[in-house]
Parts: sequence; C-alpha cells; structure tokens
Amino acid sequence: MGGPVSATETFCDYLRYERRLSVHTVVAYRRDLERLTVFASECGINDLRHLHGAQARVFPARLHHQGLSSRSIQRTLSAARAFYRYLLREKAVKNNPFEGVVAPKGEKKLPSTLNVEQAAQLVDIKPQNDLDYRDRAILELFYSSGLRLSELAGINFADMDLAGQTLQVTGKGGKGRVLPIGRYARDAISSWLERRQGLVRPGEPAVFISRGGTRLGPRSIQKRVQYWARRQGIGRGVHPHMLRHSFASHLLESSSDLRAVQELLGHADISTTQIYTHLDFQHLAKVYDQAHPRARRRKR
Repeated sequence: MGGPVSATETFCDYLRYERRLSVHTVVAYRRDLERLTVFASECGINDLRHLHGAQARVFPARLHHQGLSSRSIQRTLSAARAFYRYLLREKAVKNNPFEGVVAPKGEKKLPSTLNVEQAAQLVDIKPQNDLDYRDRAILELFYSSGLRLSELAGINFADMDLAGQTLQVTGKGGKGRVLPIGRYARDAISSWLERRQGLVRPGEPAVFISRGGTRLGPRSIQKRVQYWARRQGIGRGVHPHMLRHSFASHLLESSSDLRAVQELLGHADISTTQIYTHLDFQHLAKVYDQAHPRARRRKR
C-alpha cells in the first residue's frame, strides 16, 4: 500500500467498483478523506497508516473548530472508519484508530416539507406548451412516489409500467425497488409522453428529456422545481428532496405505517425514516387521544 493519496484513491476505487456505490457517494467519501489527509499533514503525518488513536480523537474537535456541523462531522468520521476498515482488510494497518471516536452531539434538524395544500398547489399546473406537460409530470412523480433527484433523472422507458402503475428505480448502493405511481402522476406522465415523441432524439431511452431531445440532468430538474414553486406562488424555496420529505410525511400521517414508508423511500435503516414521525407528532397525538380507549376522557 502506498502513501496517503494512493491509499485513498485505491479505497475510492474499491467503493466505486466493488461496493458499486454511486459517483456522488464516492465523491463525498473522497472529500471527507481529504479533510483527514489535511489534518494528518498538520500533525506531521504524511502517511495515514501511521495515524494513532490519540490523534484520531482530536480530529472531530478540529472539524468542530472549523465550523462543521455535527452531522458533517459524523459523516466524515464514518468515512474515516470505513477507510481504516478497508486498510485492515488489506493488512495495511493493525487497528482502526477511529473505532469509538464519536462526533459532538448536535440538534437533529427536521426536514422541511410542504403541507398538503401547498403540495397540491405546486402540482396544479395548467400546461401551455410541451415542456409544461413534462414539468407537471416531474412534479407529480416526485410527490407521488417519493423519488430521489438522481432516481427521477435516471428513469428510462423500460423502468415504467403505466398500465400496472409501477416504476422500477435504482437507489443508493445500486439497490433496486419497485414503487407505485399515483393516478395523477400516471395521467400526467401519459400526457407528457404524447408530446415527448416530437422532441426526442432517436435512441434516447430517458423518460424526461430536454428541449434538445436528450436526458434532462439533475441540475436542470432542480431549476424547473424552483421555477414552478415561484410560478405557483408557494412563497418559499422548494427543492426536489423537499417533495420527497413531503411524500413521506403526508403518507405517514395518513397511514402511520413506518415500515411501509421505509420500503417506499428505500431507507436501509428504519431510524432514517423515523425522523418523519417528529414532523407530525401533534397530529398522531390527537389521533391517539380520540381513538385509544385508555386516552378517552370518561363522560360525566
């Protein structure tokens, strides 16, 4: 195993080609390990294999001093632990200096969501041209199925079954899942597909395409969501992940089925999904007070 640069690059190749993680995820790992490399250099260490536990315990404090949030520090430490686990597997180190090193606790930030009325207002587009039909289908599908931005951008014709109202997507870590397509989203997609035929370049498999007939990229989709939030008078900034949060929150409010929401979102750990329970605790408490026999007030 070579110096720190070759070790981190080899590790990133392992993530990309053996673990089959997405490009975005690998870039995030590389960015976090660059922070570690800079820290090690400041400590006079030019080879990450020589980092010890005492220095590793100082690392989160240094990141905190630099202004990183608790969540960012946790992610960076997670990357460092994974990196040293890889070095252990390759017998390049004898121990993992980051085992047991934790980030300072911070307040858990609840995800921003639209309420039901705002979500309905956003998707209530009256199309004036072909691309308006496309954008309405994008917004309906985001809200209908809780897709990540990268998942929606990557949808091909072969992934959709409009008759069966299902969609096959590939999420984080290359994991596939089948999602339902709501009635409004299905109708919006069908209307867009009728108009897509006049725009698409031969052989282009993407469902959502640009004016030039090729796949619409994630950044362009973000801009269209922001545009329609302004156009529809939502009165606040809206991004694709907010629609995913809204999907989860509204579905959980209606069903209270946390496991089902976890499956639909593609969360590996249900603790990730549980954050949505905090968004509507007052509503759930009200339902409990009205429905549970031990919560009902006795009539006098």
